[in-house]
Amino acid sequence: MRHSRIFALCTAGVFVLSACGDTASEAEIVDRNFQGVNAIDGTGLNDVMLTVADPNEAVDYFRRALKDAPDNIEHRRGLAKSLIRAKRVPEGVAAWSNVVDHDEAGNEDRVAFADALIRSGEWDRAEETLDAIPPTHETFERYKLEAMVADVGEDWKRADSFYEVALGLTTQPAGILNNWGYSKLTRGEYSAAERLFTDAIRQDTSLFTAKNNLMLARAARGEYSIPVIPMSQIERAQLLHTLALAAIKKGDVETGKALLRDALETHPQHFEAAATSLDALEGTN
Repeated sequence: MRHSRIFALCTAGVFVLSACGDTASEAEIVDRNFQGVNAIDGTGLNDVMLTVADPNEAVDYFRRALKDAPDNIEHRRGLAKSLIRAKRVPEGVAAWSNVVDHDEAGNEDRVAFADALIRSGEWDRAEETLDAIPPTHETFERYKLEAMVADVGEDWKRADSFYEVALGLTTQPAGILNNWGYSKLTRGEYSAAERLFTDAIRQDTSLFTAKNNLMLARAARGEYSIPVIPMSQIERAQLLHTLALAAIKKGDVETGKALLRDALETHPQHFEAAATSLDALEGTN
């Protein structure tokens, strides 16, 4: 669907975790060492594999665990989560399908399955999965996905309602504010989008995606200046580059050239992307 690109961001960067340096043989040794330990210790190892372990090693670990206990829902969940972390989305969808088919599966599992379906672009199946979840299951993740599905269907009133509910269910609202802003941007509601991106940056000054989107919203209404927001010198150069490309796309070529020159002067190192764009415009390539 044409709006699925909206959420490729989402979501997006959102799930990057640190990796450890265990090799496959070391993982097998760990498995053997944990054989016979009590369930609490085993669950603790599962948590480690889902947080700090390399995602692909975690996949191998949970697949080995499932060979010994194929009906263990915690191992099924672990495999599904690890596959998504490893960006092996088609396999992750299949793994989450196995989770929700389990007798002990809950609503959180169905939300996670819907998330995997959205990542794979299966919006209709994701909507069906969310619709099957009782309305009493009110969580941030559920409403975030509901908003995304409504956006894809261009049901703006419903999308806004879900974004608003999701916003009230999280203590870290920057990401959902950014998504909501991008939704407004695609509708052509540029001022509303700008306000939401600004709020997202206020909540998380490190969220460069929101800063970049803010430039797109401003450029869309012909405003090519950078407002007062926290940024590094490199970020400022990158934002100037974004403004330049947006200006050129709108036909404001001379403005775009000036912004590209500013980006080159601002960047503390050589800014290849800006230099290439400027060379192309000036016919020196």
